Amino acid sequence: MSSKMEISKICECCGRAFIAQKTTTRYCSHKCNSRAYKQSKREFKMVAINYSTMQEIEKISDKYDKIKDKEYLSVSETAFLLGIERTTVYRYLHRGNLKAVQMDGKTFIRKADIDNMFDNVEEYEYRAKPAKGPKSLTELYTVAEIKEKFNIKESWLYKIARENNIPKTLIRGKSYFSKEHIDKYFEKKGFNESQDIKEWYSVEDIQEKYHLSTAAIYSFVSEQNIPRKKDGRKVQYSKKDFDLAKGYEQSQEAEYYTTEEAMQKYNLTRDALYHYVKYHNIPKIKEGRYVKISKPDLDKLFNPQITL
Repeated sequence: MSSKMEISKICECCGRAFIAQKTTTRYCSHKCNSRAYKQSKREFKMVAINYSTMQEIEKISDKYDKIKDKEYLSVSETAFLLGIERTTVYRYLHRGNLKAVQMDGKTFIRKADIDNMFDNVEEYEYRAKPAKGPKSLTELYTVAEIKEKFNIKESWLYKIARENNIPKTLIRGKSYFSKEHIDKYFEKKGFNESQDIKEWYSVEDIQEKYHLSTAAIYSFVSEQNIPRKKDGRKVQYSKKDFDLAKGYEQSQEAEYYTTEEAMQKYNLTRDALYHYVKYHNIPKIKEGRYVKISKPDLDKLFNPQITL
């Protein structure tokens, strides 16, 4: 026949009286037990933090005791004494705010010169930074102006403005967009480069002519920086630039050497060739990833016409 013990105890967490069935029971409920466990963990962490802090204080104290009676300090010791980084100490030295002596590759700073650094300086004056208010929009585009200039639909304009946080305002019920932000967005997309381009490829045109996949086209135009423009939701690419990058069309503007042709003809290294081009301001163009150099100007440099 079993019997249960009934022991009157006081809960160590909440302080209430309760009946325990074991002599080792310390808490009246699971809730109090959990609270006491968490409290013990917090106390243990605090002890560890305090111990770590005390160790750090002892280290700092020991380090200070080692240098407090020294007349000459290293850069690291000076930084420790002033509570700054070593780079800041070197900046003071270069400015002449602090004196030092260099011997055998080591820098020594006299403690008296550290004290003198604070003498004869201008009185510190606190200057509060002016609060930056919102920048007012002075130059604005109407929706119609943006649609006409950049050839996009109104729905596409609002999508661009929303995704790129382009500021807008309402004036008498009409939407106006920041001219600066709109111009920057389309400049980043290559609009300024494409204004004079007359012929364009669609993605379908490129696929039909060059038999490229859509992924290959996007990769190629990105690598070669082919000018592009938006036509509604569709993107078009400069026909001339794409053909040049693919090598199917030669530039008609002028005659150019490739870098390899110029190096071979005039027996130059690449670095020497680029030096001449830069020093003598010889015109050059970039077609895709390749640099081409003006043939007449380079020939004139190395084969000057001598008149008598």
